[in-house]
Amino acid sequence: MSGKESGNLQHQAEHARSRQRSPILVYLVILFAAAFLLLLLAYFQQQRTNDSNSEAIDALKQSVSATDSIQILMSDNEELHKQVAQLQEQLDAAEQAQAEAVQEAQALTRQVQEESDSADAMQWFWQIESAYAQKRYATARELIQQFEALSQLKEALPKENTTGTQRFSPSARYQEIYDALY
Repeated sequence: MSGKESGNLQHQAEHARSRQRSPILVYLVILFAAAFLLLLLAYFQQQRTNDSNSEAIDALKQSVSATDSIQILMSDNEELHKQVAQLQEQLDAAEQAQAEAVQEAQALTRQVQEESDSADAMQWFWQIESAYAQKRYATARELIQQFEALSQLKEALPKENTTGTQRFSPSARYQEIYDALY
C-alpha cells in the first residue's frame, strides 16, 4: 500500500463516516426539536392549568369569605334574638311592676279617701254630739239631715270604739242620737 492509496482510503473512510454521521445527526436534531416542542407544550399547558387553578383558588377564597360572613351574620342575628328576648323580659317585668304600682296607688287613694271620709264623718258626728249634749235639739236635727244627705260620710263613721272606753262606737252613738231625735 502506497501512501497515495492510503490517503485515498482515509479520505473515503472520512467521507463515508461523514455520510454516516449525517443521518444520525439529523435524527438527533429531530429528536431534540420534538423534545423541545413537547417541553414547550407542557409549559404552556402548565401555565393554563396554573391560571385556572388560581381562578379556582380565588373562587374558593371568596366562597370561604362569604361563608365566614354568613356565619358572622348568623351569630350576630342570634345575639340580636337574645337581646330582643332579654328586652322583652325587661319590658314584661316593667309592665308588671307598673301594674302593681298602679294597683298600690289605687289602694292608697282609696285608703286616703276612706280616711278623709272618716275624718269628715267624725267632724259631723262631733258637731251632732255636741249639739245633742247641749240640748240644742233643733240644731242637732238640722245637722243630722245634712249629714244624712252625705251617705258616703255616714258609711265612713267608725263601727268600732276607737276611744278605748266602754262606750259606744261613733256609729252606734250616732244611731242612738238619731233614734232619740226622730
